[in-house]
Amino acid sequence: MILKRIIIANSNCYHGFSLEEAIAGIQKAGFRYIELTATKGWTEHVFPSMSFSRLCRVQDELQKAGLIPISMSGHCNLMDPQRLPDFVDNIRLAAFFGCEYIVSSVGEAHLKDNTVASNWELVENIRSLLPLLEKHAMKLVLEVHGEHGSGKIVKEVTDAVASPLVSVNYDTANAIFYGGVDLAQDLEDCIDSIGYMHVKDKAGERTEWNFPALGEGAVDFPMIFEKLDRAGNNCPLSVEIEFTQDGPKDLAAVDEAMQKSAAYLTAHGFSL
Repeated sequence: MILKRIIIANSNCYHGFSLEEAIAGIQKAGFRYIELTATKGWTEHVFPSMSFSRLCRVQDELQKAGLIPISMSGHCNLMDPQRLPDFVDNIRLAAFFGCEYIVSSVGEAHLKDNTVASNWELVENIRSLLPLLEKHAMKLVLEVHGEHGSGKIVKEVTDAVASPLVSVNYDTANAIFYGGVDLAQDLEDCIDSIGYMHVKDKAGERTEWNFPALGEGAVDFPMIFEKLDRAGNNCPLSVEIEFTQDGPKDLAAVDEAMQKSAAYLTAHGFSL
């Protein structure tokens, strides 16, 4: 039996389009929860440098659309002490919207990495954020991404931090694209540490940037859902679609992919 869990639409699916367009498409697809994207140099649908009045208007737009901002993608290089103040700002921005989760990769997600640190330094950097996370009752979920391309590797970091406020954000396509893992085995290696999941499909060759609507790639989602259920893990699932390197044809193509993904999840027993 599928556990009841929160299903989220990631605004990064609308990379290259406005937040207003993302809100409209996500609402139309039937989602109730949204992951806002505040990723520097990539998708800045919301950002700490925006005016207070602009951020308040975003709140109003979300409320009008009936969308609950439960999480924020605020990627920063957590190995770089100079980027930690930026991430602190992102945590505060996420708190402004009432988010329960903030997502970050360990290294830089879309900017050029300037700093690489030992795991010990990384863990100390993350621990320095714990008081702020606790203050805002927020959880940090570290994404499977880049050099940290498997759940097993990210689990080593979360285990070392040893806080219930920090867990793995398992990105189902990134584990293939970056990590080249066997998904079934990698999930077994880290499933008790997964606190959030980007459900993202993968098509084409392993290293090809091709992340279509759910059900149009090769990711075995039924296997993933079964493993989560068997482990009693009811982490939120956040839908992410990144298309090919050429991007979507137009806004209508993104809306269609969101609707297909919503239909895929409801066909597998989930309620949006």
